[in-house]
Amino acid sequence: MSILDSFRLDGKVAVVTGAGRGIGAATAVALAEAGADVVISARHRDQLEKVAAEVEAVGRRAHVAPADLMDLDAAAGLAATAMEAFGRLDVVVNNVGGTIPNALLDTDAAYLAEAFHFNVGTAHALTRAAVPHLLEDGGGSIVNISSVIGRVAGRGYLAYGTAKAALSHYTRLAAMDLAPRIRVNAVGVGSVMTSALEFVASDEAVMGEMEETTPLGRVGRPEEIAATVLFLASPAGAYLTGKVVEVDGGLQQPNLDLGLPDLTPA
Repeated sequence: MSILDSFRLDGKVAVVTGAGRGIGAATAVALAEAGADVVISARHRDQLEKVAAEVEAVGRRAHVAPADLMDLDAAAGLAATAMEAFGRLDVVVNNVGGTIPNALLDTDAAYLAEAFHFNVGTAHALTRAAVPHLLEDGGGSIVNISSVIGRVAGRGYLAYGTAKAALSHYTRLAAMDLAPRIRVNAVGVGSVMTSALEFVASDEAVMGEMEETTPLGRVGRPEEIAATVLFLASPAGAYLTGKVVEVDGGLQQPNLDLGLPDLTPA
């Protein structure tokens, strides 16, 4: 057997959240190219339909499941959707998440709780619902999309970084609970050219600074994250669980300075 065969997912079924664009869309297509049928979910049906067309173009099936995944019941329900659509579930990619940066004094407890809910609660809801179905077919793989900001410190990232750090450690803890039949890993993502960077992409000075402060000299591409997800989800990654694979261009600090000043006395 060729080493490349270990990256195949023929006959498998995956659920990918946040799959309307960016990392989620690239991941859904990558898993399909490796042979999987996919359930794709995000808020906007029109975006999902475009991704479904890309999946079908490589010869696999896509089931479009529009949902507001802040609703934990909707997130959990995707596991049953996969069973209804395709009769099995083998891979879960928890990609939904994100939080707008904010200064500490502008980050109240409710904002912090919302960040945790969106980045960790949604992943747990789907993971918990998926486990019985993954076990039915002999096990499976769960991949969580975390962030470099869960590992490094920078001003303005308190809510987002705390939530992503929690997701990274959730990955390690869930891996212990679900071993040996279900593997749980994460990708610690750096700056990737998705809609999340649209607000700076048109500013050449800001983009230049981001690239200059990234050891590899550029921001990432969604397909580079998708390739890592495929590795973790496929038999090629069969001896990994509880790991956060850092795909961040070598960052050791945030490469986007939000310009928040020192605090001063009132």
